[in-house]
Amino acid sequence: MPGENLSRDEARERGRLLSVDAYDVALDVRSAVASGADAETFRSRTTLRFRCAEPGASTFADLLAPSVTSVTLNGRELDPSAVFDGTRIALDSLAAENTLVVDAQCAYSRTGEGLHRFVDPEDGEVYLYTQYEPADSRRVFANFEQPDLKAPFTFEVTAPEGWRVLSNGAQEGGAEGGRHRFAVTRPISTYITAVVAGPYHYVSDTYRRTFEDGTELEIPLGALCRKGLAKHFDADDIFTVTKQGLDFFHDHFDFPYPFGKYDSAFVPEYNLGAMENPGCVTFREEYIFRGKVTEASYEGRANVILHEMAHMWFGDLVTMQWWDDLWLKESYADFMGAFALVGATRFTNGWITFANRRKSWAYRADQLPSTHPVTADIRDLEDAKLNFDGITYAKGAAVLKQLVAYVGQDAFLEGARRYFKRHAYGNTRLTDLLAVLEETSGRDLAAWSRAWLETAGVNSLTPQVTYDAQDRITELSVLQEAAPSHPQLRPHRVAVGLYRRQDADSALVRYARAEVDVSGPRTTVPELAGLERPELVLVNDEDLTYAKIRFDEGSLAALRARLGDLADPMARALCWAALWGLTRDGLMPARDYLDLVRRFAGRETDIGVLQSLHGQAQTALEQYSAPEGQERAARGLAEGTLHELRLAPPGSDHQLAWTRHFIALAASPADLQLLQGLLEGTAKIDGLDVDQELRWTILEPLAAHGVADESVIAAELARDNTASGRRHQVRCLAARPSAEVKAQAWAQVVESDVLSNALVEATIAGFAQFGQRELLAPYLPRYFAAIEGVWRERSIEIAMEVVRGLFPSWLVEQATLDAADGWLEGHPQAAPALRRLVLEKRDDLARALRAQACDEAAGARP
Repeated sequence: MPGENLSRDEARERGRLLSVDAYDVALDVRSAVASGADAETFRSRTTLRFRCAEPGASTFADLLAPSVTSVTLNGRELDPSAVFDGTRIALDSLAAENTLVVDAQCAYSRTGEGLHRFVDPEDGEVYLYTQYEPADSRRVFANFEQPDLKAPFTFEVTAPEGWRVLSNGAQEGGAEGGRHRFAVTRPISTYITAVVAGPYHYVSDTYRRTFEDGTELEIPLGALCRKGLAKHFDADDIFTVTKQGLDFFHDHFDFPYPFGKYDSAFVPEYNLGAMENPGCVTFREEYIFRGKVTEASYEGRANVILHEMAHMWFGDLVTMQWWDDLWLKESYADFMGAFALVGATRFTNGWITFANRRKSWAYRADQLPSTHPVTADIRDLEDAKLNFDGITYAKGAAVLKQLVAYVGQDAFLEGARRYFKRHAYGNTRLTDLLAVLEETSGRDLAAWSRAWLETAGVNSLTPQVTYDAQDRITELSVLQEAAPSHPQLRPHRVAVGLYRRQDADSALVRYARAEVDVSGPRTTVPELAGLERPELVLVNDEDLTYAKIRFDEGSLAALRARLGDLADPMARALCWAALWGLTRDGLMPARDYLDLVRRFAGRETDIGVLQSLHGQAQTALEQYSAPEGQERAARGLAEGTLHELRLAPPGSDHQLAWTRHFIALAASPADLQLLQGLLEGTAKIDGLDVDQELRWTILEPLAAHGVADESVIAAELARDNTASGRRHQVRCLAARPSAEVKAQAWAQVVESDVLSNALVEATIAGFAQFGQRELLAPYLPRYFAAIEGVWRERSIEIAMEVVRGLFPSWLVEQATLDAADGWLEGHPQAAPALRRLVLEKRDDLARALRAQACDEAAGARP
């Protein structure tokens, strides 16, 4: 739609022209409980007070709404049909001080963008919540939708009687007639305003803090979810982590939490993990666990809670000027989330998870053709939407982890404290942060910034070792390489660890370590010269820098023989991640990686690392294994997984992880019979509780292999007729091996908009099943014929889900690559964001073909 994709240049000009004094937003959402067309829209009335630096100038306000009832500018009634085009309200002849009043009918969302309306199938209750980032508050009220035009907000929401209604500020007074009025906020950006409304289950608590100067801080805490999830809601653990985080950030930031109350709302059909709305943080309700999960899931939830809390300072208190500097909030929140997780909670191994999982996400993103510097070139809102990626989050966080090592933790934190005080409630750019860090560290950070924040790509670090006749090191060097497309060689502070066994039966332990500043293509480590030959040389020991790790031949041979003997869990996690990188890069055959998983994953103690290995093994099997060997590889992996499942301690996290991995791999008649027995209660595994969530997990492969038909799926829904059950049902239905089923799923997702965002996601997940290539083959040409229309006609969130999720990755063949290339060559004028998505998926496919060629060559060796 014209005007929907705000450009950076437009935002800069409007930001130069305007400053905003206040918003007063009144929403009437009583229509949410109506039926049919009456429940499609709600009334939104916005009073916007702002100043103009050039009286007489023209600009526009943003609004995405079906209709506008009235527009008044400085007491002058404007004709809505003349000034509103569906996305923008034209504002001419501005005064020095202006008041804009817009009365509109805005649409409830079913895509998780704007004001989302959800009807709980379990009890018919209606729940509302908002989600705006980067620019969807304009779906709810008229505004200037850009992060630098901050202002205080006052919200008033008229809702059905008995509903609980929350916003950023605390509610003032009662709710007579269903009218809820909220305290004015501090100056904040439009994208972090929030409203949550419905018959939510609500639990309260209080955080109290006495500072060294004797001042006291009291923060009301709330946690809420749908009534149907109340029996699963572990609010006490959520409050525990919340209080630990507030203590940690108060200790380190020296700036009291500035936004009054702190509510945590767990909401349905949420597109993101969470959103940092000050005073009213929203989370996806899947963080409320309906069944048994491993400790890694609780760690993941705690990390998200702390990530969003870090945003209260990095992002909400101090906000980037434009989305180019998105990293100023997301990289910092990702780093501070892990930093606080380890420093304040029970999850003291959080850096292992960061090294193994978050950085794997970053390494993948940094090798895509769409890679970009941490501080990116964001031309418009579509660019911004796609840059919430592994570089902005995980690479940026890894770079900050290295910056802490470079300038020192004390200097880094003192820089943050000065940054908050200097720029509170304002907007910043990269140079503002670097300025305070240079002050506190005494270092010139311009070169560091150019190397790490302003260039793209990932380096590779490989040890090179020579020995004398007595098997002692004569020289150990670190070789640094970069891809030709991004040739920047960066400065790295790394630790190099030497590992060996004391005797044939002992663990592989570190016996020497040296830190070195790596620069250029080759750096020697003189401190390690003269030491006895190691079995393993681990570059980037302790994970100090951001780089892909390679191994010399001797180290790789040692890992192939005894990876499970490596005693230190961080070192082991780094080796697993490096071996996965070799497999993804087509330098290690997939069969070798799968063999390592079969032989050594059972000895992995860190449950998060184990679950990562399971996911990577499945990718190696389905995407990177040579086609002629896939069936044999699948059988071997499933047999090994079942063996480890039976060895795992009853009732343990490891038993649950191996169970879920086995379910994902089950394909043989015997495997499926065991799953069916677990579902029906005729088979037992000691200590394994087949709860409702696990029942649905079991049902999907049974449906995909034609063992469970529609009636079985319907019977399971009858057991669990909830929102979660409905999503699982849709996924299982789409998984069935039938041409008619695939055609129906395709039509529902691509050719209509009948499904909500959550059901679109579930349908896509069920549609593309490993082993159903013949059924899915007809959708290769249909995909490329449809995606431009999808991008043009659907919301960006749904369009992204369809373009990514239905890309024919299940057909790893040259013909698929040719089709992708043909589309890209034939559609040079397609939306840049759409082309980026296709380019990324095309790159994944090309990588898979290279990996398959590597695996095939290994199979051909005598």
